[in-house]
Amino acid sequence: RGTALQPLFKTSYSCSKVQDPHPGRSYKGGYFCGFLPDNKEGQKTAMLLKKAFERGLTFQIKSCNGEERVTWGLIPHKTSLGGGKARNGYPDAQYLREVRTVL
Repeated sequence: RGTALQPLFKTSYSCSKVQDPHPGRSYKGGYFCGFLPDNKEGQKTAMLLKKAFERGLTFQIKSCNGEERVTWGLIPHKTSLGGGKARNGYPDAQYLREVRTVL
């Protein structure tokens, strides 16, 4: 196996914005990490994911058992180094192409 880039996102408790399901309510944050191959294509994808994060496109807020919670948005992320596509992991030969299409 090659090396992997591991972007890590931390969200904390905060107040939701106008476009969120319940504007003004607080929500629970969390730790989120994903993996990208440490190669030229992975690095390009990392830059696109960074731009998406800066624009507020990486996460969304959902209600879960009456609690507002941060979850992954519509951009697919690989959250495991193994398990294949079915478990959001590698190997997945199409992932970089698919995520760049979404971005």
